[in-house]
Amino acid sequence: MKNLHQFLALLTISGFVLRYAWLARSSPRIHHRVTRTLPHVIDTLFLATGIAMVVRLHLDLLQNHWLLAKFAGLAVYIVLGAIALRHGRSARVRQIAFVGAVVTFTYVVSVAISKSPLPWQ
Repeated sequence: MKNLHQFLALLTISGFVLRYAWLARSSPRIHHRVTRTLPHVIDTLFLATGIAMVVRLHLDLLQNHWLLAKFAGLAVYIVLGAIALRHGRSARVRQIAFVGAVVTFTYVVSVAISKSPLPWQ
């Protein structure tokens, strides 16, 4: 389960970066049906495997603050990703949201590895 979750994390961020590159270059690929659908499938599986591991390992979110930080970071990543790919009012806003989303995703990964909400300590 953990390996699948990690693989889905890699697919999620790779797909996000690729879609942003296509958007920035005005590629018609950004509007393809697979490009619009597959990320939702991958992201749903990514979230589902994360929740399944929490349930399977009987982890208490209130006792494991790093899990709360990870889920909060994921929510921020989703919002910034939506701004970067769809809702940004200008190219500059989309660029800032893109960088913020990648930084936030990096934070989420570092929290998962360190099991600490402050992984830089």
